[in-house]
Amino acid sequence: MTRFLYRHRVRYRECDPMGVVYHAHVLDWFEAARTEALREAGLPYRELEAGGIIMPVVDLAVRYHASVRYDDLVEVEASFPSVGGRLPVDYAVRRAGEDAVRISGRVTLCFVDRERGRPVAPPDRVREVLEREDEPSAVGRAG
Repeated sequence: MTRFLYRHRVRYRECDPMGVVYHAHVLDWFEAARTEALREAGLPYRELEAGGIIMPVVDLAVRYHASVRYDDLVEVEASFPSVGGRLPVDYAVRRAGEDAVRISGRVTLCFVDRERGRPVAPPDRVREVLEREDEPSAVGRAG
């Protein structure tokens, strides 16, 4: 799996007094896209955690190119460029039906043994799934 599309309708409560999406909500969209991508690929976080692996965020970058506003339907594309000791996830937020990227970002996670609290190599299953070359998939909510 290399790319995944998550659809989200911007809610009124996600906007600031200027009518623009408040920056912190974008991180929620990134997380939703990432967790749904992994779930669809057969790697739900719940199962990884049950296996003793947690994946904390160790780095985060976001760039705002253009405004996103109330009631916009956005598509959050999550892509997984590589799997090493860490897992980078790239994001591009577009209004549905548009090519222009309005928000871009990257989140880097690492794999940690929950019991020991120490970094570990990614489980083989994670590597297998994320290195597959599939067509992009789409899921999400529009509400």
